[in-house]
Amino acid sequence: MVTIRLANADDLTTVEKLAREIWPGTYGDILSSEQLEYMLDLIYNNAALRNQMQHQQHTFLIVEQEDGEPVAFAAYSTVEPGVSKLHKIYVHQKTQGQGIGKQLIDHIVSQLRTQGIHTLRLNVNRQNKARFFYEKLGFEVTKEEDIDIGKGYFMVDYVMERTLTL
Repeated sequence: MVTIRLANADDLTTVEKLAREIWPGTYGDILSSEQLEYMLDLIYNNAALRNQMQHQQHTFLIVEQEDGEPVAFAAYSTVEPGVSKLHKIYVHQKTQGQGIGKQLIDHIVSQLRTQGIHTLRLNVNRQNKARFFYEKLGFEVTKEEDIDIGKGYFMVDYVMERTLTL
């Protein structure tokens, strides 16, 4: 049994800690260690996370086990009328395969439906096996995107979307 709750600014240190624990296992075979560290420092430092929450209106969620241990997080925001983007969703390797990712997506979809959102969009690295998880949940690849993140690094992604029935 897990609890999904809205994160606040004080939880951003937990988000950063989880990202630093999860990312090496997720991206270690896909990205160089230099790019991985660069991206963590760029996206998950406390100031960047605070900016995402406060100025970019990202809604952050934390998933906790019964004992209160945080094991997953997600962040999403509305990017255009009727469309929200799932910016982040990560489940700790020690709890993957327990349905937490699906519960988190279902929770987000439920929230978005009440806001009249009809499409949930996300980016996933083209080599990340998470693509197949998203496909099982009804997401479809709509395009490929290479995003320059600086220092000669790129995020080489699929853009995926899921239509939400209202």
